[in-house]
Amino acid sequence: MAAKIATPHLMTLADLSVPQINRLLAHSHYCKQITKPWLEPQVYKPTKRTQLRMPSQSLFNKTVALLFSKRSTRTRLASETSISLLGGNALFLGKEDIQLGVNETPRDTARVIGGMTEGIFARVGDHEEIEELAKYSPVPVINALSSLWHPTQVLADLLTLHEHSHLFTKPDAKDDTPDYKNMQTSVKSRKREKPTSLPELSPLTISYVGDSANILHDMLVTYPRLGHSLRVASPSKYRAPPEVWKRVEELGCDKGIWWGEDPREAVKGADVVVTDTWISMGQEAEKAQRLRDFQGYQVTEALCREGGAKPDWKFMHCLPRKQDEVDDEVTSWFCL
Repeated sequence: MAAKIATPHLMTLADLSVPQINRLLAHSHYCKQITKPWLEPQVYKPTKRTQLRMPSQSLFNKTVALLFSKRSTRTRLASETSISLLGGNALFLGKEDIQLGVNETPRDTARVIGGMTEGIFARVGDHEEIEELAKYSPVPVINALSSLWHPTQVLADLLTLHEHSHLFTKPDAKDDTPDYKNMQTSVKSRKREKPTSLPELSPLTISYVGDSANILHDMLVTYPRLGHSLRVASPSKYRAPPEVWKRVEELGCDKGIWWGEDPREAVKGADVVVTDTWISMGQEAEKAQRLRDFQGYQVTEALCREGGAKPDWKFMHCLPRKQDEVDDEVTSWFCL
């Protein structure tokens, strides 16, 4: 009797190998290129000589449940539109729509939703919630955010860095990556170009300044494995929890990480500076204390200049952002 194949889930990028991460990025880059003209048919009219590439209909006649117990703008838009473009049906289930957390357990919820859909894309509170969903779900569960991990955000960050890799090319290096700025100046000509492969990304120094939260945790288990150096500044009381650091060490990522409390030291030699909210959903009662604890951690042009970030450093934030976290004067943003 053949052994039962375990249902694949994605809780964190620590669960994926480097080749798997690279394949995801390459496929995402391809889908992004062929999807853009599909969204703009009024601009590009295919002829006998030029054919419009339609996104793969891999989700045709399939339903994916979007289980969101936390509000969202970008994640909800991205998930609903992508499922639709792939031919599927996105079924949004907010915390006010279902019984989860009211009078039904994650176990029963997972079995019911999993019995009527082909996948669950879950944005939850405590990480134990999504672990329990995955434990009992008969269909794949993707972590769209939990208290401990945020794999989809870091995948989006990585894709952004690859697609803008020409900004980090050394002056004496041959730059064979596409010129995205010029490619976007002519919509009509861009539509006729064949999809390009994922641009290569040279090793970067990526600095994170702020709270040790879910986005940073997935950065810790991912960036060092891809050859990037990670420098982190966070108050000692906010250091990554033991279960996260255990995964970091198991993957050998700790060798590529510098961790301290001084933001200026953290941004030394930075190609990219990253931060996230200091006050996540559910932490509103801690706002006053957190604002005191993170005094001096606001990302500013002065901070990065004094700390020795590279002159052309770039800033990345997953949004929504608050001015406490980054000064309005900071330029060169990658907003996701």
